[in-house]
Amino acid sequence: MTYEEVVEKINNIRRFGNLTGAEIMGRMLPALGEPQTGMRVIHIAGTNGKGSVSAFLCEILREAGCRVGMFTSPHLVDFRERITVNGGMIPKERVRVLGEELLAADFGVQPTMFDLCLAMALLYFKEQQCEVVILETGLGGRCDSTNAVGVPDVSVITKIGFDHMAILGNTLGEIASEKAGIIKHGTALIMESQEEEALAPLLAAAERENVADCRIVDPEQIRDTGYKNGMQEFSYGAYEKICMQMLGVHQYENAAAALLAAEAFFERAKECAPGKARERESIYRGIRRTRWQGRMEILSKEPFLLVDGAHNSSGVCALRDSLAALFPGEKFCFIMGVMADKDYEEMVELLLPFAYDFVTCTVESERALTAKELAACIEKKGVRAFAAEDYRACFAPENLPREHKTVAFGSLYFIGEIEALFAAE
Repeated sequence: MTYEEVVEKINNIRRFGNLTGAEIMGRMLPALGEPQTGMRVIHIAGTNGKGSVSAFLCEILREAGCRVGMFTSPHLVDFRERITVNGGMIPKERVRVLGEELLAADFGVQPTMFDLCLAMALLYFKEQQCEVVILETGLGGRCDSTNAVGVPDVSVITKIGFDHMAILGNTLGEIASEKAGIIKHGTALIMESQEEEALAPLLAAAERENVADCRIVDPEQIRDTGYKNGMQEFSYGAYEKICMQMLGVHQYENAAAALLAAEAFFERAKECAPGKARERESIYRGIRRTRWQGRMEILSKEPFLLVDGAHNSSGVCALRDSLAALFPGEKFCFIMGVMADKDYEEMVELLLPFAYDFVTCTVESERALTAKELAACIEKKGVRAFAAEDYRACFAPENLPREHKTVAFGSLYFIGEIEALFAAE
């Protein structure tokens, strides 16, 4: 098969199976020769911020001299974004060869698309002799395929909010209990600050698993020290004036979680630790150089267009607060495309005071909420909304307004479609 045929076949495999991802991967890994054996692992779960924390950590560890494999999802433009080593995507030829082998193998179970991607990642990371692997959960934690890999050196749980409620539960407590499934005896645990309802099951899981090293980001120690020339600066604890090009006030806590996770990792992986002075330098330099496509990313300065993968109310809260901090007093033209199973009414409510108007788009997915339905919902709330027949036309420079900044947000698939438009120019 060609690379394109392999990717198409993997993408067309069903997303959910009769067994949990952890059960399926638990059968696949022995058949593949346990490729994860000997790998140091940092495991990341949460509702919002997983990708950003992964990206910060990857750059910090690279600055420290580590060879870093990273597995994330979903991809925005290129399938190979899911599997990287030291920031470089897996080559198409390795996707083709490994994909063909995995598709032809009989594991006694039917892997999902995500299972095959994770298996490909682990095989590639072993080939590349990665010293540390960052694994981002796909959905939840307890039943997620990544949870079959073993006890990680460090586990990170980012902000927990309402998402995938049909699968994970209807309350923050239920969702947090699923995420808490990655907490295991022997790991160091880093957590971002949480609502009390979410924090309780996380702490209970840590106590049950007798986790000796548990660190929680303290938001009161985060000090915003300014925004200038497209860069944000903040201080946290003993770290003064950390500079970052990742925009958004919520990124301060993601960066703080990453620096705590890096400290915990260096304490455990002495062979990877560069020494205290270089550790601090690696944290400063790594956070500064981190970029993460589709997260508070400015695609055009004139006319202004910012895109953000805020696809639930927690993400939109972070987007709203960041816009208010970066551009005080301004109104925005919002372009929105979401899935029908999201809490889109609450997402809209959060942005109403900041909206000049909305343009709605239909994401290319069978799960998408139609542009017309979304526009009707918004107009009932007293704000102008226009349903776009062809979302591509919305992003032509001549159609972007110049009197107001434009912010496109919603499904990561939608953000990926926008990224692809700009990459093709």
